[in-house]
Amino acid sequence: MNRKNKHIPQRTCVACRQTRDKKDLIRLVCTDGGIVEVDPSAKKPSRGAYLCPQKDCWEIGLKRNRLEYALRTKLSFDNRQALIEYSNNLPGRSRI
Repeated sequence: MNRKNKHIPQRTCVACRQTRDKKDLIRLVCTDGGIVEVDPSAKKPSRGAYLCPQKDCWEIGLKRNRLEYALRTKLSFDNRQALIEYSNNLPGRSRI
């Protein structure tokens, strides 16, 4: 029997622009209140953007405002700090 290969969704990291399997990236969403938060289930309704699970990509996404551009929002200082805190637990070097 020939089995069809199952389609694996692909997404692009907004920082490094590499295409990866959706399950290998971290999804962030902009909620109705304008707060950007991590979406571990990747199922929350709203505009989403993806970042690699590495500090370097999070740094680029936050410092160069790529995340804001992708989500069409502005990050508040507190929101930005919360995302930086989250990125501190990720592997990779950090310059933030």
